[in-house]
Amino acid sequence: MVARLSDRNPVVSPEQLIEEMVPPSTFDSVSFDSYIPDPNEPSQAEAVARARDFVERAKKSRSGKKGLFSRKQTSQGVGLYLDGGFGVGKTHLLASIYHAMPAPKSFATFVELTHLVGALGFMNAVERLSEQNVLCIDEFELDDPGDTMIVSRLLTELTAKGVSIAATSNTLPGQLGEGRFAAQDFLREIKKLSAIFETIRVDGPDYRHRDLPPAPEPRSSEDVAALAEATEGATFDDFDELCAHLAKLHPSKYKELVDGVSLVCISGVHPAKDQSVALRIVVLADRLYDANIPVTVSGAKLDEIFTDEMLAGGYRKKYLRATSRLLALSRFAESAV
Repeated sequence: MVARLSDRNPVVSPEQLIEEMVPPSTFDSVSFDSYIPDPNEPSQAEAVARARDFVERAKKSRSGKKGLFSRKQTSQGVGLYLDGGFGVGKTHLLASIYHAMPAPKSFATFVELTHLVGALGFMNAVERLSEQNVLCIDEFELDDPGDTMIVSRLLTELTAKGVSIAATSNTLPGQLGEGRFAAQDFLREIKKLSAIFETIRVDGPDYRHRDLPPAPEPRSSEDVAALAEATEGATFDDFDELCAHLAKLHPSKYKELVDGVSLVCISGVHPAKDQSVALRIVVLADRLYDANIPVTVSGAKLDEIFTDEMLAGGYRKKYLRATSRLLALSRFAESAV
């Protein structure tokens, strides 16, 4: 009988959550030396130099300084923010920073970081992350005031304890959340976040405006079931049942949910019924993409999961990223069979 993701109920310890805060496997061997700047984009070579400099400053910051009676005092952590469009190598540079720093160190997407705080509780997260020399945050995004205030408090406390912060995004720190929320409390938190970082622009071709390539045609439900049956390590789920199961799991467990899976097969795919379902699919898509797990479906095409109304809202960037990643994984599935 084919396994189902809907039957999995992973248990993840706090220690495991911290240990799993590492770059995706595709960035295991990257370095500053392997980043090839575009000669037509001088900001890329400058970004490499500034990232190297950040590592040296972060190391010195963490080593502390001598106080009045020769006792080491904790120095303020330093911050670096890499801003630029898609496809310019920001994650490559962020992972290079991670690899160049001594342990302990952590790497997570912004969403994974907020999920970690939710799973551990704020003070526990501060206590555990304050031991790190550097915290690397990929795809920094602020989609609601609650997340903004949590992350602002978290980074403020961590930098005060000597943790250095490196982050990437497609939006400058002072513009995070722009056009979404006008509350004064929110704007005040944005300014705090902006003050933490030294911002470096990484220019280059911006792939955000390219049309997404067409999605593969869905298979029949019978074909999806047969493929799951014939593939060792595959899972086979009904779309609605899987979405209902995701609602019962904390998103911090999604990585463990797909651990060891060779192929994800889903029948009956259709547009997400509401934003909460859509956002859970985004997180699942990110975890599948990080693990390079192919996906094949029946029902609607994968580029139809997020409705036009959703794509016109504040989570547009998330939905486009998830769609692009799901399409890539579905093409991987097509080429693998």
